[in-house]
Amino acid sequence: MADWFEVNLWWMYWTVPSAVMFAGLFLTIGVLGVRDYFVPSYARKGFLPLSTTRGDRLFIGILIIIAIHVGWILVFEATALYGATALAAAVFACVARWG
Repeated sequence: MADWFEVNLWWMYWTVPSAVMFAGLFLTIGVLGVRDYFVPSYARKGFLPLSTTRGDRLFIGILIIIAIHVGWILVFEATALYGATALAAAVFACVARWG
């Protein structure tokens, strides 16, 4: 199995943080899929200017997280991304709950 990963995943420099991020992303999508199977989602209108389902809000939230981190790096030159992560988590929670 380790040989398969070594051969097929050589193109990316895998670190623990990147592996945790991808594992968390796939786990989140999997949990969302299972939850949607048992409790179907319906489109609702929140503060976002369109009707969204849980999956839509997850996708929009991920885009917002990326934008906040890129903006933080542009403004503060990648110093201590803890502030960007805290801000992104708060905005993501708001979009997921009330978006």
